[in-house]
Amino acid sequence: MSLTLEQVKQIAYLARIGIDDEDAGRYTHDLSSILEFVAQMNTVDTETIEPMAHPLDLPQRLRPDEVTEENQREKFLAVAPAVENGLYLVPKVIE
Repeated sequence: MSLTLEQVKQIAYLARIGIDDEDAGRYTHDLSSILEFVAQMNTVDTETIEPMAHPLDLPQRLRPDEVTEENQREKFLAVAPAVENGLYLVPKVIE
């Protein structure tokens, strides 16, 4: 897939990234190369490949789920600027 210069400028605008006009050509080539590589990877048959959580087939080291710290809720609530019924009060940010 090949991107146009206008598409790269639109992507930069949407990402709020400022790019110079002289660098836009290089970005067009680089992004097009990345998209072509992704398209090439999509052609690989992965039907027989089992999904993995890690590239090395090793078991996860698990530890017991134990409480290691004491409850300091009241201490933290005591220094908060505004608390009600055990909850932090914060300014409304969405109307």
